[in-house]
Amino acid sequence: MYFKRKFPNSRLRRMRLNSNLRDLLAEVRLSTNDLIQPLFIKEGLIGKEAIESMPNINRYGQDSIFSEIEDLLEHDINTIALFPVINDSKKNSTGDEAINESNLMCETIINIKKRFPEIILISDVALDPYTDHGHDGILKNDYVDNDETLAVLTKQSLTLAQAGTDIIAPSDMMDGRIGYIREALDEMDYKNTILLSYAAKYNSKFYGPFRDAVNSASSLGNSSKASYQMSPKNINEALHEVAMDINEGADIVMVKPGMPYLDIISKVKETFKVPTFAYQVSGEYSMLKLAIDKGWLESDVMLESLISFKRAGADAILTYAAKEISKEITNK
Repeated sequence: MYFKRKFPNSRLRRMRLNSNLRDLLAEVRLSTNDLIQPLFIKEGLIGKEAIESMPNINRYGQDSIFSEIEDLLEHDINTIALFPVINDSKKNSTGDEAINESNLMCETIINIKKRFPEIILISDVALDPYTDHGHDGILKNDYVDNDETLAVLTKQSLTLAQAGTDIIAPSDMMDGRIGYIREALDEMDYKNTILLSYAAKYNSKFYGPFRDAVNSASSLGNSSKASYQMSPKNINEALHEVAMDINEGADIVMVKPGMPYLDIISKVKETFKVPTFAYQVSGEYSMLKLAIDKGWLESDVMLESLISFKRAGADAILTYAAKEISKEITNK
């Protein structure tokens, strides 16, 4: 008997019948190994204090950060990115506190590595937490001097490496800084210190809550970082930036922000096939978290956003939701 086909040849819905099938056939998987938790350490603080513009995120004192790291490890978050909040009295136009071997970052790194030698510690390299003008480098005639800044960033990197950080992460976007830092690290026998370059860091409006968190927003005022951070309009320039940093010795490259730049993440991974990280920045986190807390979006939207990073090609994600999402991953 002959039957004329009246139905589709392929029924893709067959593979979506239940959750076990959907998990079995998933093309992208997110695990706690993919997540990096940024932490803010504040000088002179006892305990912790909430960051108003970042729901559920705190600044920690050197006494309270240990319990937070213990909690992160219990949730299988094994990598943290550390950012300092120093006293305003220690800020100046050249960011000298950044190269002080006894500064907040160095003391914290030493103490963390003594207590948690297994934790992978990423340390930010830039001058904005240390300058009274809020820029990432040395300001001259309202312009950040690239080459003079390189010397300070190199000293800052050596200081952090000496303290025991695992990964140096220059976020300043000065030209040539990866080459300068890599050469200095090798010469001083820090050959195993990893360089994670903020290779494609855009001049984004999504950074506002972070600048509040590190108290650099008031210093920066109405000034712009557009002369050194990338224009949101450019794709090929990002590939050029990444190529330069790889050639200069970057071990890992990063795209920042994340969701508005998924196309950049994809292009970078496809083009260079090197370890590629993404940063779900403060503005992305806060707007999603606030919408969840208000009931405007379901809580799974945060997880969905992080899966989009993995789908685009990110190998790991810096996200303020790392600990929170680890609970969802464990329960799924």
